[in-house]
Amino acid sequence: MKRFLPAAVLLVTGFVAGLVLTGRMRSASESLAGTSLVEQTVSPATPSRAATPSSVTAPGPDFTRIASQAIKGVANISSLQVVRRPNSPFANDPFFSYFFGDQDAFGSRDRRSLSLGSGVVVSADGYIVTNNHVVAEDRRATMREVTVSLGDKREVHGTIVGTDPATDIALLKIDAKGLPTVPWGDSGKLQVGEWVLAIGSPFQLSQTVTAGIVSAVGRANIGITDYEDFIQTDAAINPGNSGGALINTRGELIGINTGIYSESGGYQGIGFAVPSLLAQRIVHDLMQYGEVRRGTITGISIESLTPDIAEQLGAKSTRGALVSRSFQNSDAFDAGLRRGDIIVGFNGTAVDDPSQLFRLVADAPIGTTATLRVFRVGQTVNLKVPITSSSSRGR
Repeated sequence: MKRFLPAAVLLVTGFVAGLVLTGRMRSASESLAGTSLVEQTVSPATPSRAATPSSVTAPGPDFTRIASQAIKGVANISSLQVVRRPNSPFANDPFFSYFFGDQDAFGSRDRRSLSLGSGVVVSADGYIVTNNHVVAEDRRATMREVTVSLGDKREVHGTIVGTDPATDIALLKIDAKGLPTVPWGDSGKLQVGEWVLAIGSPFQLSQTVTAGIVSAVGRANIGITDYEDFIQTDAAINPGNSGGALINTRGELIGINTGIYSESGGYQGIGFAVPSLLAQRIVHDLMQYGEVRRGTITGISIESLTPDIAEQLGAKSTRGALVSRSFQNSDAFDAGLRRGDIIVGFNGTAVDDPSQLFRLVADAPIGTTATLRVFRVGQTVNLKVPITSSSSRGR
């Protein structure tokens, strides 16, 4: 017994020590798991990896207040147009029209078309801005009926005050008072990357609001209108948005949604709006004169300058506007403009293309004299040309 007693004591001691160590290890393991679980679900002092600031998505801008206010001033516009069309199978034949004119032995019939779009209430007494193509797409229409659906669900008859195809802007008037309006903003202060909202009725879904940014300003040569100076945005614009509002984060009207660039006919991230400063000027003229009065230079035709023509004329680039025709007994001809001249400057501003020249001339004060810088046969000359009104009534 004495021989085996030390060995037994050692065996018992080792067994007990093993139990203690095993208990401690189990306790430590359970304690770590418990701490981890508490830290992940409870402890705000030690956030988990999923809750770190770098992995939490920052909240987006809140447009609820300005959207809820602005949609009250955006209306739905529907325009029914009746156009009398000849029944003749040769109606679209220019040869037949040249010899027989509008006379048609086959008779004619009325064709009805419905245009749908949006409009912006800009005055409490019922003036509404929209697109020309929404209410007056076909100039041959014998009858037009315009219906305006307001934000409060009222439907009222609208009268066309005036249209401006050059900018695709039209002005309507309804018999109503105390209407909620969208206040004019200053589109000249827009910056690329600024948040904007597009409000309208795409696919007849009234009071639809989409958000985006200003993608570019001063877009031209797109082929939508004659006078182009568009705001480009990626706010979703679809058929039915035409004539609707583009507003800034202060709820101000900074553009009239007009068109999209699309290969599918739907939204592809590129929309265009007429800037508010231009639309406001158009509205002023339509209210005062019933038409838009712009400056013009009579007696010339302008075209783009191609590389081949530029080389033939000795020009180093295609910048400028080519005078393709200059009619005798006109202001342009009397001022010295001739066929083949390249207009490269207007009142000190360089001219890059015909579209820019059109805008510069249109914006020039009527009755003034403009200085044209012209490239001709390897040299430049300055010519003085009078600016007259593009309107027959304004001349």
